[in-house]
Amino acid sequence: MVEAQTWKTRRMSNPRLDATATTTTTTDDQVLNIPATPPGDVRNTYYSLGSKLSPNLLTALIIASWFMSNIGVLLLNKYLLSFYGFRYPIFLTMLHMISCAAYSYIAINFLEIVPRQHILSRKQFFKILALSTIFCFSVVCGNTSLRYIPVSFNQAIGATTPFFTAIFAFLITCKKETAEVYFALLPVVFGIVLASNSEPLFNLFGFLVCIGSTAGRALKSVVQGILLTSEAEKLHSMNLLLYMAPMAALILLPFTLYIEGNVARITLEKGKSDSFIVFLLIGNATVAYLVNLTNFLVTKHTSALTLQVLGNAKAAVAAFVSVMIFRNPVTVMGMTGFAVTIMGVVLYREAKKRSKVTIH
Repeated sequence: MVEAQTWKTRRMSNPRLDATATTTTTTDDQVLNIPATPPGDVRNTYYSLGSKLSPNLLTALIIASWFMSNIGVLLLNKYLLSFYGFRYPIFLTMLHMISCAAYSYIAINFLEIVPRQHILSRKQFFKILALSTIFCFSVVCGNTSLRYIPVSFNQAIGATTPFFTAIFAFLITCKKETAEVYFALLPVVFGIVLASNSEPLFNLFGFLVCIGSTAGRALKSVVQGILLTSEAEKLHSMNLLLYMAPMAALILLPFTLYIEGNVARITLEKGKSDSFIVFLLIGNATVAYLVNLTNFLVTKHTSALTLQVLGNAKAAVAAFVSVMIFRNPVTVMGMTGFAVTIMGVVLYREAKKRSKVTIH
């Protein structure tokens, strides 16, 4: 039997049933030709500008947007924290989190880019809170490092994420990799040592907090894989950001008030005399969200592996663009160390793929 339903009582029903649904029933061998209402992401695809573009052109535009947003947020952070004089990395990170929370709410609840998922239990809530704490630590350290070291050196250190991921995976889950995988990590470490020794603007504190940011990013990926393992607890990346971002903002609030003083009042006063700071902060926070959105779109239209490959290219492009804009000095040895690190990351990922094929 087909359950009687009306447009008024169920949103997904067909309004053409209103006149007959309450009085007519069907037998099992009858077929009602009622087209299913497409989900939000399909509807958006049909009626968006992307539906008028060829798939290849759409993918190219998404990848270009990914590059611009990722490199843009790095350059804006560097400009704000080092050159413009806005020396409040914790407050800046909190603005990023508020922006991500607001834009994620709009994207999921109004634009319906992905279906809304809900936190199902207190246990799941605390797991997401733990991830938010690690996320805060990583982002704050990354932004703080940009006050003290060039973007090029920041990206070289960030490329060592696979090294820390392998360490945390072994320490936390006792997961061992093949000898080939561990061997591939050697050039990752050697390259960053080479780049550090030849970095003209080397700053020990900036180097250490950047290492902390890279380690935090790796720890988050490992912990996320452990905490949200069951199908019931798994959250789409956009939904996870929707819940993590406001938690992270609340975590950062007492720290920015205690460490950075009355930064909100200072920012408002500065905004009254210099409206450009308002434009910079709003633009910076918006681009910070676009980084997360384009990460999702690149993975959706290509693959997670493509995103990893693009990450390597992004580090090199960001380093080059930052040198062109900020004119920070570089050495041949530093560039060689960066190249060795990137080569090690590529070798590591290839070794990981081969080890997975061998296991299966």
